[in-house]
Amino acid sequence: MPALKKPIDNPLVVAAFDFDGTLTERDTFVPFLARGLGWPKFLLALLKCSPWLAAFALRLIPNNVAKQKLMLAALKNKTTAQMDDWTSSWLANDFPGQLQSWTMARLAEHQQAGHCCVMVSASPDIYLKRVAQQLRFDALLCTEMAVENGRLTGLMKTPNCHGEQKVLRLQEWVVERFGADSGAEVVYAYGDTAGDKPMLRLAAHAFYRGEPWQG
Repeated sequence: MPALKKPIDNPLVVAAFDFDGTLTERDTFVPFLARGLGWPKFLLALLKCSPWLAAFALRLIPNNVAKQKLMLAALKNKTTAQMDDWTSSWLANDFPGQLQSWTMARLAEHQQAGHCCVMVSASPDIYLKRVAQQLRFDALLCTEMAVENGRLTGLMKTPNCHGEQKVLRLQEWVVERFGADSGAEVVYAYGDTAGDKPMLRLAAHAFYRGEPWQG
């Protein structure tokens, strides 16, 4: 893979990384739910929302609708303390060995160059916060879950961070972090699915599944 291009040592250079399938080998949300719920309860949750999952597989409904149904079935009324326990278990048992060497090498290069590294993912904050901290990202933009009185409602607090939402969240974050006239921009972006391509188009240097991507 080509080495990073100049400028280096510039914090106004933003490098945006998708998580599932880009930083990791595969999806992490389903294994997270299975680890937390245990397989019997996880399979029951899948059964409850199977009509919507099937409709999504047939492209009859969008990703966010099916995902919301799964979140309601699996996460409603779970406490934030439970989410922390689930995350600890998932990090210890499922996360090791999941990281892709090529993207982790690029992340390390960006961090050493002083670039601002941002994880941008459709997966939820209930476990990604700790992942982003562990990998030393400067910021996390992801799907946030609504919490009331210490319990998850099962609903998304923010729109599903997928497709064009990744672009909107990134642009808003850059302005909030650096200011509208700072000159900061998303120079590098990394993804692996069609849902990442709007974010890749935003970047001067985009990489899709490990290869340079022109759009």
